Amino acid sequence: MPETSRLAVLREPGYRRLFLGRTTSLVGDGMAPIALAFAILDLTGSATDLGIVIALHSLVLIALILVGGVVADRISPRRAMLGADVARAVSMGLIAALLLTGAAEIWQLALLYAIDGAATAFFNPASNVIVPQIVPGARLQEANALLNFSRWGGKVAGPALAGILLALGSPGTALAVDAATFVVSAACLWGIRAPGVRGAEEEGEPFLLELRHGWREFSSRSWMVAVVLGAAVTNAIFFPVFQVLGPAVAKASLGGSSAWALIAAMWGAGGLLGGVVALHIRPRRPLLVSEGFILLFSIPVVLLAIPATTVVIALGALFASATVALAEILYETVAAQHIPPEALARVVAYDWFGSLAIEPITLALVGPIAAGIGISTTLWAGAALMTVCQLAVLLVPSVRKLEARPNATGPPLPVRPIEAGD
Repeated sequence: MPETSRLAVLREPGYRRLFLGRTTSLVGDGMAPIALAFAILDLTGSATDLGIVIALHSLVLIALILVGGVVADRISPRRAMLGADVARAVSMGLIAALLLTGAAEIWQLALLYAIDGAATAFFNPASNVIVPQIVPGARLQEANALLNFSRWGGKVAGPALAGILLALGSPGTALAVDAATFVVSAACLWGIRAPGVRGAEEEGEPFLLELRHGWREFSSRSWMVAVVLGAAVTNAIFFPVFQVLGPAVAKASLGGSSAWALIAAMWGAGGLLGGVVALHIRPRRPLLVSEGFILLFSIPVVLLAIPATTVVIALGALFASATVALAEILYETVAAQHIPPEALARVVAYDWFGSLAIEPITLALVGPIAAGIGISTTLWAGAALMTVCQLAVLLVPSVRKLEARPNATGPPLPVRPIEAGD
């Protein structure tokens, strides 16, 4: 496929606006974890406090993600994303103001970051669903690849910019920039016109029946259930040890925030590499490829456990995140191809819910566990569990055998409405 053809999806006006807004806000998002981590470590010096703040964010996100899926299907993904961007701009702006004025306390940061998590619960399902609404089905993988490219690009530029601002300024400055990026994203979304996919007869359907319908679409696909269960375990291990123990290792053994900013930036660069690969391949069995590569996800955890040098850990993060990005793109494309468009937001919400369900618990516990058995032992155990879990996902036949449907965005929904007694 010629390079110009791979980028032709950017000629779609709605997609171009979405890409610009998402790219801008994702740069800010890449700054936020670095800035918030060192704001909390500077404030209390406690990895446990950091874990609790991140855990509360995830807990609120998980509690509301199913609601977010129904809302996106009911009011349109664009409106859900707009409201979420406004809420996130306000919450992160208030965190920045508290830090810059020296008035911040842990409970305030936890509350405001939880509000950010609530808004994210409405944004994420909608952001997955809006793409097949505004681009042709044949260009869906390219559209997902470019958005994933911008997602990981934000994880390169964001940490790099955060490192500069932390060195020259403060965490509050970095979080103020993050808040401003949500304003840019909202402005871009304002100009998008996305067609709806709900029929008039469905608009009055009770909320719980809509959730039940989404569950039936989700649970009837063994390949999706297997991937989501695998993601639930790996997310519950990787992100707590990487986001909580990683900065602690960097501060104790690698030289502090600058070393961790480099590792985080290389993690983002690997995602860019995975996006480039996704633009060039169209595997017949996408999940076999994606879940095979995801076995390498634990590499940076092993390197932190040693601990290796900053450069070696950064290279491990680069390689591991490339496999994650490729897996995300292939999975999101397959989901849009095999799931009815009318139910996609609800199914994606169950995906998010399941993938993140255990993470708040491990985020809150990883600090005390590491304090009890040691950071290195915690990291080694986490890497082993992640590997075993991903091997189990690959043993599911439907994961290995599911084939791509490049010209489809999902089969039509049954004409028969859902009845209360079903």
